[in-house]
Order: sequence, then structure tokens, then C-alpha cells
Amino acid sequence: MQRRSMLAALPALAGLPALAHHGWSSFDQERPIYLSGRAAKVAWRNPHAELQLELPENLALPADLAKRSLPRQTAAVDGTALLAKARVPTRRDRRWEVELAPLTRLQAWGVEEVRPGAEIAVLGFTFAGEQGEPVLRAEYLFVGDKVYGLRSSPA
Repeated sequence: MQRRSMLAALPALAGLPALAHHGWSSFDQERPIYLSGRAAKVAWRNPHAELQLELPENLALPADLAKRSLPRQTAAVDGTALLAKARVPTRRDRRWEVELAPLTRLQAWGVEEVRPGAEIAVLGFTFAGEQGEPVLRAEYLFVGDKVYGLRSSPA
């Protein structure tokens, strides 16, 4: 009897919005995007930490971005090339959803929990052609003078 009531509830559940978890393959890894701004909302939880980033009106690449030193990580990531190819988004959204890394990886890097109001920057990837929602999957996180690689663990 319990199975029958569960099956009867399925059509009602089908109308609810689904939460998606995106793998790296969903993102255009040939076009790194740079964002900086103020953390508006933060969800420090698994499957990965997330935040809403409020961008300034005139977002621009920092003059020293291509020359910044990046930490080594266990994944083969050509961070220098990513910094050299980095662009600001062409879309004009002032608020972006940023997907960071799982909490265990953030802990391995020693990343302190980002709090609402914190000024941060991220370099990462969005969907091809910047289609869909303004979502960025972070490859590097810049907090103050610290930089964290988020694809894998520290090397």
C-alpha cells in the first residue's frame, strides 16, 4: 500500500524544479571568465560551496592578472595560459552564481569560509556562448592576497 501512494505522488513531484549539479564538461573551458565583487549570499556546503557574487558596474580585468603567481595543484591545469586568456563576461548580469569546490577540497587548501560581504575574485568557466543562467564554475579563487586552485588538491 505504501508503494502505491509513493507512485501516486510522482506526477506531483514532476512539476517541481530540479536542482542540477554540473560536471566540468558543461562549461566552456576554452574561454576563462574573470569575475570580482562582493559575496552577497554564501552556501558553505556540499556537493560544493556556492555563492552569489555581486559585480561592480564597470568590471575590468586587473592589470596584473596575467602575471599572478598560481599555486600548484594535483590536476594538470595550465593556470598561466588561463590567466593570459581571461576575459570579463560579455553579458551584463550584475549577480552571478559561483560554484566553488567540495568542502573537503576547500579545507585541503586552507580556504576560510567566505562570508557575505567579502570581496573576492574568481577565474573560471561558464556555459558556451554565455548561454543560460549567469553561472561560473571556479577554477581559481582569489581572496585578499591568497590564491587557491579549486580543480584538485594542492600539489
